[in-house]
Amino acid sequence: MTATAAASPVAATRPVPLSRGYRFELVKLFSTWRIRLLVLACWLAPALFVGAVSGQSSLPVDTLFGRWMNATGWAGPLVMLGFAGTYALPLLTSVVAGDVFAAEDRLGTWRHLLVAVRSTRRIFLAKAFASLTVIVVLVAGMAVSGTAGGLVAAGNRALVGFDGHLLAPGDAAAQVLLAWVCVLAPTLALAAVGWLGSVLWGRSPMGLLLPAVVALAMALAQLLPLPVAVRLALPSYAFIAWNGLFTAPVQLGPLLIGVGVSVAWAVLATALAYSLFVRRDFTNLAHDGSGRRALVVGALPLAALLAVTAGIIAAATPATGSGIDQDKVQRSLATAFAHLYRLQAGQLNRPDVTEEQLGATAACTKGDGLVEPDGPGNDWRCVVSWHLPGVAATGQAIYQLDVTSDGRYVADGDGPKEVNGYFQVRTPAGDQPNPLWQFDANVELLSSTKG
Repeated sequence: MTATAAASPVAATRPVPLSRGYRFELVKLFSTWRIRLLVLACWLAPALFVGAVSGQSSLPVDTLFGRWMNATGWAGPLVMLGFAGTYALPLLTSVVAGDVFAAEDRLGTWRHLLVAVRSTRRIFLAKAFASLTVIVVLVAGMAVSGTAGGLVAAGNRALVGFDGHLLAPGDAAAQVLLAWVCVLAPTLALAAVGWLGSVLWGRSPMGLLLPAVVALAMALAQLLPLPVAVRLALPSYAFIAWNGLFTAPVQLGPLLIGVGVSVAWAVLATALAYSLFVRRDFTNLAHDGSGRRALVVGALPLAALLAVTAGIIAAATPATGSGIDQDKVQRSLATAFAHLYRLQAGQLNRPDVTEEQLGATAACTKGDGLVEPDGPGNDWRCVVSWHLPGVAATGQAIYQLDVTSDGRYVADGDGPKEVNGYFQVRTPAGDQPNPLWQFDANVELLSSTKG
């Protein structure tokens, strides 16, 4: 009796298991109306959007893979992925991760939670894992819903890759799934920034806005002509680099760097949030953070990480400047043209030729030859040349290129009309524009990383 009575107070002060705390936090999150609304929207809205757009004649051609939405169902989830990386995922992480700690400050429930769980460490882990679970559910909903809407509206057909080559439906499905999995890394980085802001600013709305503000700043930075090392050192590049999965060979280098950088940001931001949380004074009910503390504890370490990773990338990779030069543009355009020429020949029932037989080459200038042929710009002009077996004459086609700072470009056909002019081609999926008229491709910023 005495031993049991002496042991009972010790048992009573034992912290609640992490699994129980995780389930409790998960129930709390899914019980709020905004999370339920987000889940409903992520699992239904993409299917409705992709299905509606895929059935229209006017497509979002300014979006990557948008011009193929009525040709194959696998283009729809990729269009949604581009939208999600720019807008949806930063907002979702703000609502979920940016508020998971601040909600307790607004409600004044920290003391009750500490009495129930009796471990600040387990409270932090339970909240982080629960919010991360909700984010994964939301991302999975967008991927599944967008894919379902695309397949129902446009069918399970081959997808034209980012360099013009055809991906069989099975290969397209695997690459689409992998692309969505890869963007979980930068999403986790934004979630960790949200946890840090939520811990730093308490009941202040700044913590809720921090992931969206950081994502917006990095997205704007990607639009600037930054050195390629700085561009790849930002986690936001992983929201772009997935397009390398749809080239042949796959451009793995930029994608792996983007994922690695995102994981590094996630680890550092989570460690900062954790160290601040376990040392916090929960007796101060009016805690609303500190601007100076946020700068010293939050911003400076992340800025230092950006500088270090940019230096490592600059030292370890051969790319300099913008990463866009004349040779890369010419090789990329010639490769895409050769792939799409074969696609056009099949659609027009012409004899098939291989890329080797065509021997396509491109000669490009920038600014009518008055400026150095490197860097982004809409003043690239290229002449593509090729040979057909048994034909003595050399075929030529002119393209105007608009190259963006991240390496993506739109090639606009400028003659001859019968090669890259606008006309409709009858295909099994219905009438489609001439594939050589306008197409998307990219210049790999790290040319030595193909594999």
